[in-house]
Amino acid sequence: MEFAEKISKVGTQPIIGTQINFKYGDCIGLLPLFALNEEGYKRIIKLSSNSFLENDELSDPHVDFNDLLDDNTGVAIFSGTIFGLFGELFNKGKFSEISDLYKKLKLKFDDRFYIEIQRHNDQNELSFEKFNLTKSLELEIPIIATNEVFYLNKDMHEAHDALICIGNKTYVNEKSRIRLSNQHYYKSNSEMTELFADLPEALENNYNFPLRCNFRPLFSNPILPNISSEKGGNADDVLKKDSLHGLRIKFDKIFGIKANDLNNNKTYLDYKDRLEHELSIIIEMKYSSYFLIVSDYIKWAKNNDIPVGPGRGSGAGSLVAWCLSITDVDPIKFNLIFERFLNPDRISMPDFDIDFCEDKRDLVFEYLTKKYQDSVAHIITFGKLKARMVIRDVGRVLGLPYGFVDSISKMIPFDPSRPQSLSQCIAGEPRLQKLVNEDPRVKKLTDLSLKLEGLNRNVATHAAGVVIADKKLTEIVPLYKDVSANLLLPSTQFDMYSAENAGLVKFDFLGLKTLTVINNTQKLVKKVDKNFDIENINYEDQNVFDLLSSGNTVGLFQVESAGMREALVQMKPNHIEDIIALVALYRPGPMSNIPTYNDCKHGRQTPDYLHPLLEDILKPTYGVIIYQEQVMQIAQKLSGFTAGQADLLRRAMGKKKRAELEKQKQGFIAGALKNGIAKDVAAGIFLKIEPFAEYGFNKSHAAAYAIISYQTAFLKTYYPKEFIAASMTMDISNQNKLSEFYEELKRLNIEIARPDINECFADFRTIDDKFYYALGGIKAVGYEAISNVVKERTQNGKFQSINDFLNRINPKDMNKLQLEGLVKAGAFDNINKNRQSLFDSIPNFILKTKNIFENKSVNQIDLFSEEENSQNDIINEIEDWKFEERLSKEFEAVGFFISDHPLNQFTEIFDDYKIIDYSNFNSSDTIRDANIAATLLKVQERKTAKGNSYAVLKLTDLSSVFEVFIFSDILELNREILKEGSSLLLTLVKSISNDENRFKRINVQKIVSLTDLFNSPINKVSFDVNSNENLDSISKTLVEEGKTEVNFNIFVDDKTMKFKLKNTRNLDRKSLNLLRKREILSTIS
Repeated sequence: MEFAEKISKVGTQPIIGTQINFKYGDCIGLLPLFALNEEGYKRIIKLSSNSFLENDELSDPHVDFNDLLDDNTGVAIFSGTIFGLFGELFNKGKFSEISDLYKKLKLKFDDRFYIEIQRHNDQNELSFEKFNLTKSLELEIPIIATNEVFYLNKDMHEAHDALICIGNKTYVNEKSRIRLSNQHYYKSNSEMTELFADLPEALENNYNFPLRCNFRPLFSNPILPNISSEKGGNADDVLKKDSLHGLRIKFDKIFGIKANDLNNNKTYLDYKDRLEHELSIIIEMKYSSYFLIVSDYIKWAKNNDIPVGPGRGSGAGSLVAWCLSITDVDPIKFNLIFERFLNPDRISMPDFDIDFCEDKRDLVFEYLTKKYQDSVAHIITFGKLKARMVIRDVGRVLGLPYGFVDSISKMIPFDPSRPQSLSQCIAGEPRLQKLVNEDPRVKKLTDLSLKLEGLNRNVATHAAGVVIADKKLTEIVPLYKDVSANLLLPSTQFDMYSAENAGLVKFDFLGLKTLTVINNTQKLVKKVDKNFDIENINYEDQNVFDLLSSGNTVGLFQVESAGMREALVQMKPNHIEDIIALVALYRPGPMSNIPTYNDCKHGRQTPDYLHPLLEDILKPTYGVIIYQEQVMQIAQKLSGFTAGQADLLRRAMGKKKRAELEKQKQGFIAGALKNGIAKDVAAGIFLKIEPFAEYGFNKSHAAAYAIISYQTAFLKTYYPKEFIAASMTMDISNQNKLSEFYEELKRLNIEIARPDINECFADFRTIDDKFYYALGGIKAVGYEAISNVVKERTQNGKFQSINDFLNRINPKDMNKLQLEGLVKAGAFDNINKNRQSLFDSIPNFILKTKNIFENKSVNQIDLFSEEENSQNDIINEIEDWKFEERLSKEFEAVGFFISDHPLNQFTEIFDDYKIIDYSNFNSSDTIRDANIAATLLKVQERKTAKGNSYAVLKLTDLSSVFEVFIFSDILELNREILKEGSSLLLTLVKSISNDENRFKRINVQKIVSLTDLFNSPINKVSFDVNSNENLDSISKTLVEEGKTEVNFNIFVDDKTMKFKLKNTRNLDRKSLNLLRKREILSTIS
């Protein structure tokens, strides 16, 4: 639609058409269809839709050829290419069938059917042309010269060839794949004239065909179904009635004021005035149906036990939305402004983004399908070939080794918040530049990738976006359905922008997993407190604010990042407004105002209200302008702006358009003058609020999300085990999150049952005072499969041995990878502690389970089945993994260390290097530098805005999990040892600002491998000797010569004698630790 709109503005008639797969006999192929008028356009989009909607999983999307003949008014058709339907029939030698079909098309389409002549030098194209020219003369069907364009310039041929392979999942060097010539570029008029000089009539038809097309789809106003028809009356009346009824219910439920007393209640009358004001705007802008549609499916969801978020975005500023149960945020209580959402001075569609519980969102889609039937659909999206993906895809089709391509793609930073093009990535990565210059394979890989980057890669569905219309959608836009995706609704073939331009209204159904966590936690809590209801909690509970103020916010919505935790500790929130403010402030830009907010809140600084008239507006935020709504209120209070005008001012400040801003400034000053405020004072205030408005946050959104944050904090305060169990189950496949929760469980001193096939369940559970780790949380195990295993154990008792386990499980529930994961995680330790023995025996286990299952399925008895005393024959008797390898395998399966910690093998050298816990270092204001021992859990490389490399290291020591940043110099120096699972010694330096907030900055000065350090020779040692026994023990140890310089401090009768051995000795860590265990003091250097 946008393309048609643009070229029509320069006087060119767009040709609207598409190619659709048609089936004839056993052949499926494309035919090009063109819309000559609006009726033809509707016919084409219906055929295109049917090709996807009325199909099965086994065939490519298609329409039966006879459907093309039924109704073809306003449609022109071409015969297509050698790769189309008729080309397929031609290649199969079905010449008579082609003749018959050409006759039918001529009969039905008359002069709207053309035989295409193309000259790309593709295989069989010349013989197909000769056949078509013969048929054209024989059947008197006009010919038309065409050129199928896939790219603009000829030098794109090789890249397009790779793109075909990406789409078809083939390789460039594969012989039997589709290959096109290099003639599919955009040819000029002169090139076409020269190419078809022998067929002047074909060229003439090409020139004249656009003159036959007199239609293009126009942008349309929003098309909404009239939901009020089923309720009686028009939408405006229904909206008024439902809103007023909802307001009365709110006052009864929340304020405890009954219907009979409402008209004498001032608060109710204030709310009613605001309600009538909003209704007048909604009705004037003709959006009544929109509000009713949203209210309808939200009420249905709530009535069917589907958790819905309290609100999201500026929609939470609407009192009508609150009364209709669209939101749960009282906009008057939180000083939210309706015109920030819907402004008659700024015409735009209202847009309610609604959060639903992820687990039950599909039930809402089912409801929409039943209610609106063929008038509702998802919105299509197109996945792009982005920098990292295009390297992977092109590398694959070129046949390069996976590991080689993987190593190159990992040099490209993945940072969705700051995406970079491939050329930027190459320019900023010296290692990649070196490969491009030295390896011709990489040069070709990057050259092709640079040409393909940004093109569409695949079709997907905007799972959260839904459009609803007042008629069949196939009358407005073409539809698409991927039968393999198992979605309830089809999708538009237009993307979101085009669908909205076609008049379709988008409704957002966002899945918020936190709502699922809250809902699942509530179910667990109700097992111990059946009256608990998250909707009835106290939002002024000091215990909850104490938890938030402690910074122990793992798992809490919006406030669990390291920066947020520190901000909470500094802020010490004590009411919900503090949480709203923090949600709004914790972003680049306004984050710098957090110290000011904290200082004013705690009396260390006097708030600056800019002007006495503004104190009421700025007092709740201690003089800091945080919200867009505050900017609007300032304009209303000082300059007499209407709410609509204030919204335009807020928008102008955010957009930073100087001309519009200057115009708004003059209006602001003029209005202030009328209120008796001096011109220079008004101008000064305008200059002060302008920077805040640029990054001011939408308070409506912050308030709604702060409510969810508080709810999660409440649950964690009073029901920590249930909350963490629900949270971990929700993140069961995210091992990084599971690691954080596991550390939090340890911090809370909650007893944890490690993975055990006889004790644990598929999900995370808490029973009595014990927390059971989920078997489904082990990598590669699979939730559904392990659920079946747990079900077998629950019904028929615990597994007594490996043989018993193999005898009772279905082989479909336990493959090689699943067994490996369970063994590495230690799930069989209570049956057989030798993990390596079990691991190496897994092929035997697989074979045995299959044999058992096959015998059971045919009711046979295995005459050679083992007796109980020989059941271990299938287990290879070998030595178990050593400590380090055992933990390494555990890390692979679980994503962190659960049975022990790798650092425990190095604790003997902690004193030598003065190693302390990270938590002690971080919390102390006196320790400014220290050595920290930690194991690396994850490393994420990123780029700064200037393109410099840095990395975020996620580490664990013996007391906590933490993150540190390292910059390019340290990163490049230590890249080889920064492997996940490796144990490191980090030298950290801390600087603390001198202001009241005492912000800390921690820098990594040096990184060393602990394994290398532990295994490195001891250069110098000093022993403190106070007895002959000590000296004798040392003498027996230091027998061999080596490279260690040995010194003695011998204490005799209050005297200290110092000696140094003439020859260096051989002393390793193991021997030194044996001496230390005999209480012989030593220091190494």
